[in-house]
Amino acid sequence: MREAADHVRRAGTAVLVLLVVALAACAAAPSARPSVRPGEDGSIPDNGGISLHADHAAIRGLDPALLEALRTADGEARLAGVELKVTSGWRSAQYQQRLLDEAVVRYGSLDEARRFVNTPEKSTHVSGKAVDIGPTAADDWLIQHGADHGLCQAYSNEMWHFELLTSPGGTCPAPLLDATG
Repeated sequence: MREAADHVRRAGTAVLVLLVVALAACAAAPSARPSVRPGEDGSIPDNGGISLHADHAAIRGLDPALLEALRTADGEARLAGVELKVTSGWRSAQYQQRLLDEAVVRYGSLDEARRFVNTPEKSTHVSGKAVDIGPTAADDWLIQHGADHGLCQAYSNEMWHFELLTSPGGTCPAPLLDATG
């Protein structure tokens, strides 16, 4: 009896995974997406990031206070030989949902995916209050000096994710374990 229940559970999980893959494929189909110019949903090509001064939706959609703090920090970091690149900034709700759907397929469950990608309703990227920074040297620099500008690492499993979580010169709160809070 227990073996039969395990078999049914595994079959149900397989069906769920196939359904998520099919839904992700439908969402990725050009006819299923609204017509949006490349990057206008906040997506950034996987080429190492963009400048904080770029005319790009991922930058334009950031909260003005966050953007100002980032640009000030970038100027200071450059004096230390480090350039901050935005690998992800503001995101549309549709783009955020697409990232979550892809993460469910990648990690095998919504619970596991949520450790790295929030829902559009909870995402600080969608509200323009979060930014992902690269490369690693820039992340290290921001972890050490970001509080001088109010910038803090928000999640311990994402060294690249920063938000305004303190006043300039303040102390950053301990990062949350992951995006689930």
